[in-house]
Amino acid sequence: MRFLVTGAAGFIGSHLVERLIEEGHDVVGFDDLSEGTMDNLTGIADAELIRGDLRDPGAVSRAAARCDAILHHGAMKSVPRSVRIPEVFTDVNIRGTLNVLVAARTADAALVFASSSSVYGDQEVHPVREDMEPRPLSPYAATKLAGEGLCRSWWHSYSVPTVSFRYFNVYGPGQDPKSEYAAVIPRFTTACLQGEAPVIYGDGEQARDFTYIDDVVDANLLATEHPEAAAGEVLNIGGGRSPTSVNRLLELVGCELGVSPEPTFAAPREGDIRLSHADVSSARRLLGYEPRIPIEEGIRRTTAWFRDHASSKVAGSRTVAS
Repeated sequence: MRFLVTGAAGFIGSHLVERLIEEGHDVVGFDDLSEGTMDNLTGIADAELIRGDLRDPGAVSRAAARCDAILHHGAMKSVPRSVRIPEVFTDVNIRGTLNVLVAARTADAALVFASSSSVYGDQEVHPVREDMEPRPLSPYAATKLAGEGLCRSWWHSYSVPTVSFRYFNVYGPGQDPKSEYAAVIPRFTTACLQGEAPVIYGDGEQARDFTYIDDVVDANLLATEHPEAAAGEVLNIGGGRSPTSVNRLLELVGCELGVSPEPTFAAPREGDIRLSHADVSSARRLLGYEPRIPIEEGIRRTTAWFRDHASSKVAGSRTVAS
């Protein structure tokens, strides 16, 4: 098959590119490199990368030509940043997704859309199911909910097979710990390796359904193997187990690295939710999705990658402990 991966130089996108190449597929990557980095694609041969903007319909259409499936992971991310610049997030994430959908229809390609668990906001009942009322608390979450609506309409209006994945706190080797908005696991890991005090926003008892990157890649491949099995649907992609508090997460990271970190506590971040926990039964039923990596194993693999990466100084290494 021939795939287009938008956001190919980002964390999830680059892992998708790597797996697809390993499995013998033709891959076109599309990224403006505003958030991703070419370091994420170092050592991945045979992938064609096009530098372009999702807001440019011509560039998106050319990239999608002759593709059988599009894995749409290009977007502006970060809840706090979206609160600061909602106009830009709306432009990139909604208009960009519309351009990708138009290109998918022209190319007769199936599409996987990367949505987010943030569309749920705070709910009284957990784990959350896809039929619950969305309660987005940030402009970022609102753009993802809008993208889901566009994807559903493209299936019903134009018979373009689309599925939207609500990802729950994806983590793993290769996440960028340097960004102001870096995910909690690379931030904690880097702080522990450098002997610094990790920062916890809030009291640390907020809990998350952490999902290892390999499980996310598996879900994408399952969706493209039988694109009409979940066409027009929105599906939770989570870790499949109980959520982990941020305080417990820091304990796990410290244990793997042989340290006892003493965190600094800061004010909660605007737009953050208290609890995320996914019911993945719909993805299991429709796609055969079965998350394989528990949080303890995922943290072991992730901290091992960061430790090896820091010691070897080899940028872009993709060696993952198994």
